[in-house]
Amino acid sequence: MAGSATPATRALDAAGVAYRLHAFSHDPQAERFGEEAAEALGVGPERVGKTLVVVDEDGGHRNAVVGVDGRLDLKALASAAGVKRIAMAEVADAERVTGYVHGGISPFGQRRRLPTVVDAGLAAHDRVIVNGGRRGLQVELAPADLVALTGATVAPILR
Repeated sequence: MAGSATPATRALDAAGVAYRLHAFSHDPQAERFGEEAAEALGVGPERVGKTLVVVDEDGGHRNAVVGVDGRLDLKALASAAGVKRIAMAEVADAERVTGYVHGGISPFGQRRRLPTVVDAGLAAHDRVIVNGGRRGLQVELAPADLVALTGATVAPILR
């Protein structure tokens, strides 16, 4: 797809990961980007992952990749990450750390590789869809590739 290269797709290409690119017309008025993607692509929201950036008690950043149909359980994430406390990162902080804009944060191709936890429910699907590095661009791949490329831990981190 011409003009669709992003740090995320370049990282996937460099790793030799098989993926399918999905582009759609992003509505600038949309507030829930993952749900917008699921609807635009005609797939269940449980297969579409959102990448959330969090901060632990030492100021370290981490990614949580969860289905857009659920809510992140910060206590479960902290436990899975082996830390005492985790809080959501501020939007500007998440953008600075990842190099992506809010609503376009991909777990791939970030400025630096962050420790990542993928929700067990999302990882249980045959194929999952995550952000491809900008609003309106998603990548579909095997959850095993998502986990391998991000070096993720898989754990139940939804409420």
